[in-house]
Amino acid sequence: MPNLEHPAYPAATLLRLESLVPCRESQVSMLLSIFGERQQFTFPSIFIYGHTSSGKTYVMQTLLNTLQLPHVFVNCVEYFTSRLLLEEILIQLQNCSFETKHASHVLCDTFNDFVRMFKQAVTSQDLQDQTLYIVLDRAEQLREMEANILPAFLRLQELTDRNVTVVLLSEIVWELFRPSTGCFEPFTLYFPDYSIGHLQKILSHNHPPEYSADFYAAYINILLGVFYMVCRDLKELQHLAALNFSKYCEPVVRGEANERDTRKLWKNIEPHLKKAMQTVYLREISSSQWERLQRDDGEPGQLKGLSAHAHVELPYYSKFLLIAAYLASYNPVRTDKRFFLKHHGKIKKTNFMKKHEKTSNHLLGPKPFPLDRLLAILYSIVDNRVAPTANIFSQITSLVTLQLLSLVGHNDQLDGPRYKCTVSLDFIRAIARPQQESIDTF
Repeated sequence: MPNLEHPAYPAATLLRLESLVPCRESQVSMLLSIFGERQQFTFPSIFIYGHTSSGKTYVMQTLLNTLQLPHVFVNCVEYFTSRLLLEEILIQLQNCSFETKHASHVLCDTFNDFVRMFKQAVTSQDLQDQTLYIVLDRAEQLREMEANILPAFLRLQELTDRNVTVVLLSEIVWELFRPSTGCFEPFTLYFPDYSIGHLQKILSHNHPPEYSADFYAAYINILLGVFYMVCRDLKELQHLAALNFSKYCEPVVRGEANERDTRKLWKNIEPHLKKAMQTVYLREISSSQWERLQRDDGEPGQLKGLSAHAHVELPYYSKFLLIAAYLASYNPVRTDKRFFLKHHGKIKKTNFMKKHEKTSNHLLGPKPFPLDRLLAILYSIVDNRVAPTANIFSQITSLVTLQLLSLVGHNDQLDGPRYKCTVSLDFIRAIARPQQESIDTF
């Protein structure tokens, strides 16, 4: 029995719509109830919000296209000024009719002109007897436009005296939209994040025809078990699933295992999923490069472009400054004398020190340090004498600009600025290796 029911639409259409929007049946059912029948007036404005990849844009496009409702769909990031936005709405409105293939360009400078031209377009396209939907995706960009744009869109039905509904899609809540002077309140609808069960169902929906649905569902289960804690973006997970599935199938293709031999399949795919964990969201290499990397069983650093931030080129003293900053962030102050002085004498290890040194400082995260300590460590790790010139201080500022160091506190502190190192141990090893090689050569 279908979950979606509405007397204005055929059951076959609603069944097809339900199959296209899995795990969003409750939100689609609510929208169908709000829309009503084609000729009925509905809410003047609807505000739909939710996190990234929660299905807002896809559900609205699928709903309007499947039910063949007249609509205009505009991305506010692409049309970032009020004039571009209003003109694009009018151009798409002219294309709502099947007879009009190419709409002529329109000029619209103010919202008053838009209301006048909107009325003319609705009348010419014969849309008076049904609701027209204007969907504004990434609607948070409206806050950067003129102050009258958002309140006017919320009351467009009243201003034009036409059967029109404005739908705003956003990733932020309505309270961050509401003007201080007040405005017409839209109907708000929340799209929650997909649960792990929802992601399992959606990702398993389109399995390759040459493999069984259970085999692909088992692969998706393994994929979510690895990536769900660090990535819940549906688009990213779909990309990862398509990218690594061929590697998962290799034992089956070679005849070394069957589709139910989960243990062998997991052992084959586990190291490759760990490699993929290093590049979640980054897109530092293309899909073809990643497939070639898997085929050659290489390390991620072997391909140019992967983890490119580990191969950044810095000036000579900037590298030593960054190494000194890392040492200052992850080593306690009490150990500086032992590590950086050649004749530090005998240091008594108290029970207090032994107790606290059992905990790795890498697990506790970087600690802030003053500028004087950074320079003192720099002088001790660089062989030749380094003068505290403006060049050194400008390189520290450049490291902060590159976000390799972060400035803690304010610049006007009496005790001087404090910094924190933001890079990983692998990054430090990568930039320290050329320095060590040059020292050995010398």
